[in-house]
Amino acid sequence: MRALRVAVVGSGPAGAFCAQILAEEADHPVSVDVFERLPTPFGLVRYGVAPDHQKIKSIVASFAEIFETPGVRFLGNVTVGSDITVSELREHYDAVVLASGAPLDRRLGVPGEDLGGVVPAGRFVSWYSGHPDADFDTSLLSAERAVVVGVGNVALDVARMLVRTPDELRRTDVPEHVIEALAGHAVREVCIVGRRGPEAAKFTGKELLELAEVEGADVIVPAEELALAEAAQQAGAGAPSRPAVTRMLGSLRKIADRQPQGRSRAIRFLFNRTPVEFVGDTSVTGIALAHTADPTQVEVLETGLVLPAIGYRSVPLGGAPFDEATGTVPHRDSRVLDGDRTVPGLYVVGWAKRGPSGVIGTNRLCASETATAVLADAAAAAAAPERDTDTDTDTDSTAIDDLLRSRGVPVVNWSRWLAIEAAEVRLGQASGRDRAKFHHRADMLVAAGIDR
Repeated sequence: MRALRVAVVGSGPAGAFCAQILAEEADHPVSVDVFERLPTPFGLVRYGVAPDHQKIKSIVASFAEIFETPGVRFLGNVTVGSDITVSELREHYDAVVLASGAPLDRRLGVPGEDLGGVVPAGRFVSWYSGHPDADFDTSLLSAERAVVVGVGNVALDVARMLVRTPDELRRTDVPEHVIEALAGHAVREVCIVGRRGPEAAKFTGKELLELAEVEGADVIVPAEELALAEAAQQAGAGAPSRPAVTRMLGSLRKIADRQPQGRSRAIRFLFNRTPVEFVGDTSVTGIALAHTADPTQVEVLETGLVLPAIGYRSVPLGGAPFDEATGTVPHRDSRVLDGDRTVPGLYVVGWAKRGPSGVIGTNRLCASETATAVLADAAAAAAAPERDTDTDTDTDSTAIDDLLRSRGVPVVNWSRWLAIEAAEVRLGQASGRDRAKFHHRADMLVAAGIDR
């Protein structure tokens, strides 16, 4: 039996884990090509994990080992859908696994959402994380108040980055111009708005306590709303999730009981408020919030910067089915569906499969399910006497390279990525930091030795 050839579209945690499992745990040879539209690997580990969470980001070393596994190749700077299509990948590989993630922010669907100054939190996160396709109008940082809509970990990340001191920011790997913009901004208050009470917040206690430890801001929790949530919890409301909710309310209580230190900036939680309108003509000047208990009671917070952080959704990948209602790729047991029929040789993993939920470890279990499906189908096909597995697809290992070369696609392979990484380390050391990211694709390609 010849080596099974698999293409994985996306080099984030789900795609990387899937490649590793396929290459290491199959009982016959498997070669995996991992396609990534950016010149850099690791997906949200590089561009989504908060820059000040260096312990979490240290998992990059483990992911690097995956791409150094025999039989696994990294093909960066290749956009599936334009440089090469899903259909073409299916012609060249026995199996194609979609691991394209969920790159778009969900919308609130509130009037005025398209006003200037209303910026999806994901775009802001990508910008301060150095994503080459991210842009952010730094003039918006002249607002004295920023409003973050949402009470998940991303909302806390955004708030924390807005109040970090320059010294704290320089302990991270964010690009220098981002540090300069954040260090010089005018924001003095960050309001975190939750549509329900504190008992329904989605952030973790660890993230919350980390927020409370920032050096440059007081964190203020509404004592009255917190007391109501605590009373309801003690009365048995929400019993199925009571332990986790109790721990989270306990963390909020620790913050609420602290005396403000008179710091130059503040982070203020506002619960039980629903955004109903963004106010302004061409740019936002305020956000109207209706109180949950009495929707006729509406308050307007003046602000020039609103960052909705209410989750992510996937985008259609040309040539692959997509469910607009769920924002995911339809599947059955990881096998992509077109209507009620399975698409032969096409699979899905990660957020594109299950939606934007879970942590990095969740993706390993998800990847194991997908890899199992790929290997089971390959074994079944090999055992079928009517199928000649040596001639079904063009599986020559150089065919895909020749195709991309003929189209002038400057592929960043693993050695070229290592050159980018080394250049980022040198750039950081020049300014007394361990590392500083390149923000522009052109700079990455130059560092990779591609003059383009």
